[in-house]
Amino acid sequence: MADAALRLTTLAEEVLGAPLPVRIRAWDGSESGPPGAPVLVVRHRRALRRLLWRPGELGLARAWVAGEIDVDGNLYEALDRLSGIVWERDPDTDAAPAVHPLRDPRLRAAARGLLKLGGALPPPAAPAEEVRRRTGPLHTRRRDKEAISHHYDVGNDFYELVLGPSMVYSCAYWDEGEGTLEDAQRDKLDLVCRKLGLATGDRLLDVGCGWGSMAIHAAREYGAQVTGITLSREQAAYARKRIADEGLTDRIEIRVQDYRDVRDGPYDAISSIGMAEHVGRVRYREYADQLLALLKPGGRLLNHQIARRPETDEAAYHVDEFIDRYVFPDGELAPLGRTVATLEEAGFEVRDVEAIREHYARTLRAWVANLEASWPRASRLTSPGRARVWRLYMAASAVSFERNRIGVNQILAVRTPTTGESGLRARTRDWRV
Repeated sequence: MADAALRLTTLAEEVLGAPLPVRIRAWDGSESGPPGAPVLVVRHRRALRRLLWRPGELGLARAWVAGEIDVDGNLYEALDRLSGIVWERDPDTDAAPAVHPLRDPRLRAAARGLLKLGGALPPPAAPAEEVRRRTGPLHTRRRDKEAISHHYDVGNDFYELVLGPSMVYSCAYWDEGEGTLEDAQRDKLDLVCRKLGLATGDRLLDVGCGWGSMAIHAAREYGAQVTGITLSREQAAYARKRIADEGLTDRIEIRVQDYRDVRDGPYDAISSIGMAEHVGRVRYREYADQLLALLKPGGRLLNHQIARRPETDEAAYHVDEFIDRYVFPDGELAPLGRTVATLEEAGFEVRDVEAIREHYARTLRAWVANLEASWPRASRLTSPGRARVWRLYMAASAVSFERNRIGVNQILAVRTPTTGESGLRARTRDWRV
């Protein structure tokens, strides 16, 4: 087959109605596209069959995880260029028609072209790393536990490699200088503790405690009595060992427990850092009600959560297929306004909202750098496909934060007593004071 790259480029541009923003290198060694642009490498014709059977993001994701496509050059630049045609197309204004391929002559012709290039074989099996389509009600206790296990029980050694010594899997808080990832994660944990006004003896519930970093910081630096909960047994075992090594077993308890099953309130403060994304729309009010009930009057909640931009038609919102199948099964992002409204409807007084999306872009780039620096070991610790999932999802997420497709916010809320006194110890928004 001669010049497969040119034929692919031509097909893509016919569908897009615009020049392809990346260069293509095909399995036959041919290249086509804008000189100097990042190169999308199509290593195997099987990738085209995936696109035939699942056009769009899921077909591309399966080909990526299987190693059938790759990027030669700057991955972030390639994703940034592709974002406008893969994730951000506006069907009302963009040239490609938003109809089924069989009902549109241009897309029907493109499908025939892909069929000639890719071969008329059955659809390739999905990579082993993909979660099968789930059925039944969303966000039951069992289904949530299975989803958490898929993402977090990949192996503690793998997460150590990606996250570094801090073992914090959420947005860091960066100074303007050239601090390390560990510095930025320590500063984030300290920021949370200061916003919560933690003091010696305060009872803190850390919801979604991960590998114990927040619990350790709060107990060691602020003298808090901490209960951490997670659904991941691997995380819990790792956290308990760290706590024992720090000599903090008398101040910290780690449980494998669903947040809906916590009954030992009241707490002085609750931290929920990067956990609420797993709760889901159907459970978010229940989540807010439960956390409010676990706080004493005057108790504080710090909810650190990724948010998406609002949709013009919220009913039409759909979960990202790649994220749902490969990264966070059943995870859902809500707009910031909806989260704030739900907390207020539950009875919280929202006292502060800080948007830190640029900090997450920088954090993700640091994680990707860690992963790429130890790529052979990362592939051995999990699988080559799983390592490719993490590289794509973290790099694409960094671009999404940079392009303001998603954000991340820290919401400080209080269970305000009937007296109206908030009980907040910090009287200024300058949390460094």
